[in-house]
Amino acid sequence: MEIKKRRRAKSLTNYRKRIAILKGRMPRVVIRRSNRSITAQIISYEPNGDKVKASAVSSELKALGWMPKSNIPTAYLTGMLLAKKAHEKGIKGAMVLDIGLNKPIKGNVIFSAAKGCKDNGLDLVSEIEADESRLSGKHIADYAKTGSGKGVSEFAQYEKAKLNVKELDKVFADVKGKIAIAINK
Repeated sequence: MEIKKRRRAKSLTNYRKRIAILKGRMPRVVIRRSNRSITAQIISYEPNGDKVKASAVSSELKALGWMPKSNIPTAYLTGMLLAKKAHEKGIKGAMVLDIGLNKPIKGNVIFSAAKGCKDNGLDLVSEIEADESRLSGKHIADYAKTGSGKGVSEFAQYEKAKLNVKELDKVFADVKGKIAIAINK
């Protein structure tokens, strides 16, 4: 009987996928989602251990006027921010998307972040499709306009931050402009 490796036993790493990605000798764009945030990193393999070249966390978007959550628009903006940081550090070349143990479901948060990276100039090898209206948060604004809440506001955190949920797509466009302008300079 063969004992599983520690990270595999804890369901943290799929070594078969990891080795297949590393054989390509390209840096990886690693995107992970937690309950409260989204993390995007560019990681390259080195014999002594993986090295993080650039990193972006959704909480950094607060300084740009965005309410950091763990949703599709936040993922897209986090991906754009990662591409901006990579551009500032001079990181270029083809990269491969590493989704880890997440299932590749079309239109989910991970692919939204990857689309943000690609739209802001990062050279991702993967083809990524995403619905533009969902990327901008229009679906959230439309839901807020219907007012079909359950008594307690589902958007209490947005209201506490003084963000008008019904105009979320406009706030998104403003923050996207701040990130995109910075990279095109």
